[in-house]
Amino acid sequence: MAFVSLKAWRARSAERAEIASRLKHQLIAALGLTEADALAVNEIACADPGCPDMETIVLVMRAGTPTRALRIRRPMDAVDAQDIADLVEQDRSGDASR
Repeated sequence: MAFVSLKAWRARSAERAEIASRLKHQLIAALGLTEADALAVNEIACADPGCPDMETIVLVMRAGTPTRALRIRRPMDAVDAQDIADLVEQDRSGDASR
């Protein structure tokens, strides 16, 4: 078992929070969300064959509509502009399975 200092853990946690915050702001703009809507961005382990170790899950919560879970098959720190464009297309087409 590896030892991780509290200082290192806090630094990594702050870095991950910054990445999530930046990505969240980009996605809010790209998806055209309003103040009445909400968005959550999380990174989770992916056990599916052919999936990377980590993937990014985006929960889109538009006022008056059911919550949608969209996925980007990359860790948060690897998400790029094409991934965001693909996610917007998933949202528009109603396809959350990609």
